[in-house]
Amino acid sequence: MAEAALALKALTVEIGGIPIVDRLDLSVQPGEILAIVGESGCGKSLTAFASTRLLPSAARIAGGEIRLGSTDLAALSEVEMQQRRGNKISMIFQEPVASLNPLMPVGQQVAESLRIHRGMDAKTAYAAAIEMLTQVGIPDPARRAKQYPFELSGGMCQRIVIASALICRPDVLIADEPTTALDVTVQAQILDLMRRLRAEVGSAIIFITHDMGVVADIADRVCVMYAGRIVETGAVDDLFEAPKHPYTKLLLATIPRLEGDRKTRLRSIKGTIPDSRDWPQGCRFKTRCPIADDQCDALPPLTGGAHAAACWHQDKVEALV
Repeated sequence: MAEAALALKALTVEIGGIPIVDRLDLSVQPGEILAIVGESGCGKSLTAFASTRLLPSAARIAGGEIRLGSTDLAALSEVEMQQRRGNKISMIFQEPVASLNPLMPVGQQVAESLRIHRGMDAKTAYAAAIEMLTQVGIPDPARRAKQYPFELSGGMCQRIVIASALICRPDVLIADEPTTALDVTVQAQILDLMRRLRAEVGSAIIFITHDMGVVADIADRVCVMYAGRIVETGAVDDLFEAPKHPYTKLLLATIPRLEGDRKTRLRSIKGTIPDSRDWPQGCRFKTRCPIADDQCDALPPLTGGAHAAACWHQDKVEALV
């Protein structure tokens, strides 16, 4: 197998000395689209922020490696990291308005990365920015490029952020809920744009989302996170057709169905993710799992090869729901 575009090895992220992301192993290959799914609070976004060295001030990388190709990003100085961030590795944030400079026209913000990382002159970079705004579905891009973030809708700002992340054609793109604020037509345009980036440049894409429909549409492989750890990983078709972890099985059961009685209640997973200050011993899903027993007091390893799960009772998962 070729060298991973991005590999996280035993990554631990702490807040106040508490491991929120706990010894996480994850990798994505060049040209691969990897989806990370799970409920809010399981550590998905914190993993993304750690990968780009943009953690909030209260958080710190307490251990492990973040390898972009052969370079350990965790060992770089901030100046060295700035040379790669937005150039070799980019991120699309969940909150678009907070990601933009309120005092700079959005066209200049999109062009800025080309000037910094590609050495383009202002005119050439600005023309490329207008073209990128067109590609992300901005109507009348020349006019919109002169506007400030407060003059644009949330969905429009999200497309500006996406344009900024894509314009240098990074080796790795991390997209944290990138289509949440967009209508379905624009969402389809953005997903197609990401596929083109993968096809034309060979970029690896990590797609963080709650939307399992988007996962089925765009991902090659899926990692399911729960309480700071990967509990299942595999090719998207394998994971959807035959999940091996009870959390994945129950998560898939919550997807609304078009067929059947319209009055049928939507399914949900009982309980909540445990407090990180008091993780359960052994399997962290055991407090919500319908098939947990005393064996689950020991931590299950991630086993199964290409389609792996961290569960002692993989043989019982098919019968759930």
